[in-house]
Amino acid sequence: MSKPITVLYVEDDEDIRDVAEMALEDDGFILLACSSGNEALEKGALADPDLLLLDVMMPDMDGPTTLMNLRKLPHLGTTPAIFMTAKVQPSEIASYHQCGAIGVISKPFDPMTLAGKIKSMMTREGL
Repeated sequence: MSKPITVLYVEDDEDIRDVAEMALEDDGFILLACSSGNEALEKGALADPDLLLLDVMMPDMDGPTTLMNLRKLPHLGTTPAIFMTAKVQPSEIASYHQCGAIGVISKPFDPMTLAGKIKSMMTREGL
């Protein structure tokens, strides 16, 4: 059996966070759920996740800014990141990749396919 994937998951909407948590935990992922960028920085400093899964639009600190700050933590400097967002115009997706994301999952997402999408993005990157 393969090692479970630990995900630092940042989403400010509690309902969306709950759905994603259930979908991913049912598939064997371990989630470190955060409701804000600041909470992600606190948990990220103490954890060594395999993946960063970030909402883009959040109050106070958006997803790209959160990722930039997480990257300043030495142990998270190269941790793969995926953004989840409703903002999926080609130029927006390009900007997420420029931030260092390996992929983008559009919202609303299908809870039944969420784990598979994440795993395929990680596999595509050789992770």
